[in-house]
Amino acid sequence: MSGWRRTLALGALVGICASGLPDTAMAYGPGDSQQSGPTGPSGSSDGKGKISATAGVVVYDRSNNGSGQSAGPVASTTTWTPPACYYAPKYSPAQLKAYLEPIWEAGSTGYEWDAQQRDRYVNGHPYKDFNKDKSGKGYWWDSYVTAGREGDPGALDCDKPIFWVDKGDPPPADTPQAVTPEILAELAYNEIRVPGTKVTLAPAGTTKVNLPTWAWLDGAQFKPVSVTASVPVLGISATTTAEPVSLKIDPGTSDAETYPASGVCPIDGGRIGEPYAKGKASQTPPCGVKYLRSSGNGSYQLRATVTWKIHWTGTGVPGGDLPEGTFGASQDVVVQEIQSVNR
Repeated sequence: MSGWRRTLALGALVGICASGLPDTAMAYGPGDSQQSGPTGPSGSSDGKGKISATAGVVVYDRSNNGSGQSAGPVASTTTWTPPACYYAPKYSPAQLKAYLEPIWEAGSTGYEWDAQQRDRYVNGHPYKDFNKDKSGKGYWWDSYVTAGREGDPGALDCDKPIFWVDKGDPPPADTPQAVTPEILAELAYNEIRVPGTKVTLAPAGTTKVNLPTWAWLDGAQFKPVSVTASVPVLGISATTTAEPVSLKIDPGTSDAETYPASGVCPIDGGRIGEPYAKGKASQTPPCGVKYLRSSGNGSYQLRATVTWKIHWTGTGVPGGDLPEGTFGASQDVVVQEIQSVNR
């Protein structure tokens, strides 16, 4: 990581801590007014259920996301992760001037660095006077760190100095982290929230040894969810959608059998498992578990994990698939011996 970038990163960290917003990077939003302050998180609603929120230049529409106290993020089934950092528009000419000049005047970064920066952004090597003659015709691009990834080593990968891009032009080819619809889709992946996975069991609460226990999830909750990420100043967006495909049951002990034997219950007609109904006691549940040993004075930790297929579409591109994600939760299951009466 270059010295000047490390210095700016330290300054940003100090600003974040002072602001009381530890999860939000302070950054100017693209615009033409020198008076514009740093763009922090904000949100709005159109009164019809459509909610949007922004942190920096990327705006997220989470109105079709999963909700509820037990909702949570999916974990990729591979080693892939969304980008820890990316480049996007951040400053107008006036805003970059307002940002850099106080740093130079403070002298805390050293004369040599200050002189190099003035040469780059003021003296025409390659930019002159912060590109003020191009106001309204483009933006200064800089790096952003993805929310929640501030301590990730990958957050240091975006160490290019601030650069200019004219409106309508692509960013330099040597900036693979420059924001695109695909990168927006990956950032939206990071914002996906899916419903909790506590399954309904029958018998509920306490079951018996060798008794098939039915398991199912509320089908009304398990439907596709999506998040749209956009950069309005560039006119690009991407929508990432997660669809449930299966439920895996882990009984919490090897002394058990699952239905089906793999423990993986497929989604069938939008339903995960089948609710128990009177008269089905002699049937094999399509999704469930049979415990072969009592849990004694304690309980077994049954874990239910839903796998979600994830895909995206974006501005001007067909989109594609992203790695599947999983989200699971554990719950107590008490298993008792069946009591018999000797006559």
